[in-house]
Amino acid sequence: MISLGKIQKIDINSSEFPLTLREIPDPPQQLYCAGDLSLLHERSVSVVGSRKYTVYGKNVARMVGRRLAECGIPVVSGLAYGIDRFAHEGTIEGGGRIIGVLASGLLKMGPRSSEPVMMEGLENGGLVVSEYPPDTEALKFMYPRRNRIISGLGVCTVVIEANFNSGALITAQHAADQGRTVYAVPGNINSQFSVGSNLLIRDGAIPLVIIDDLIRDIGMEPYAYDEDTADALGDDERKVFMAAARNNGRSVDTIARESGLSIGLVNSIITVLEIKGVLETSGGKIFLAK
Repeated sequence: MISLGKIQKIDINSSEFPLTLREIPDPPQQLYCAGDLSLLHERSVSVVGSRKYTVYGKNVARMVGRRLAECGIPVVSGLAYGIDRFAHEGTIEGGGRIIGVLASGLLKMGPRSSEPVMMEGLENGGLVVSEYPPDTEALKFMYPRRNRIISGLGVCTVVIEANFNSGALITAQHAADQGRTVYAVPGNINSQFSVGSNLLIRDGAIPLVIIDDLIRDIGMEPYAYDEDTADALGDDERKVFMAAARNNGRSVDTIARESGLSIGLVNSIITVLEIKGVLETSGGKIFLAK
């Protein structure tokens, strides 16, 4: 049996229940959660696609997840085989946090091949949720219902490689019904794996050509850092620097969580980096030095 630690149940009337989900049609009445509940209230992006994929789709999914992670944006997906999993793998590679939405209960997740990604995501400060009690086995009808939660948790939804019958198209429809912006990655018009995503673009989805455009569209600024500066730092200094670089204005607590270092050590490193002219503090927040 999976060991997720403490599983918390929050109902729709709880202050911890995300407003983004409370407002959607047919909202879940409760969520069972493992991990960092604060992610339910952060600006996140949903990334979905088919279980069947091409090398192009795999690479794009990992690239999108990694870039969103670099900018401090949690990535919501279904932990399904294929594009969903690759998006979360890219998120973890970028040092970011995942939000996994299961169709089953948390203790019965499937496919089991995605379990290592889920566990690594939780270890890195992520979150996994389900509307069903932990021991609930997934039934076929639960998967399309799960998709309304995936789209509901994100401020927008990105579809990467979807064939004509892909469940990712259901997620895109939910996103549109919920008033969320839908992006789709253009694909080869001769590929069966891109028919669905290309049709979304034909029908009004925004083509995702430059990832940073999406980041600006949701009201955030893509970060850029001096690689020479990062390379000149020690291992722990680099962790603190990269955590701050993902989203200027990070708190010490957030940097400690994302870097895996203690708050005391983070404070000491920040002092050193201030002396080096790399970081600066203002109003209790940490910024890159200009």
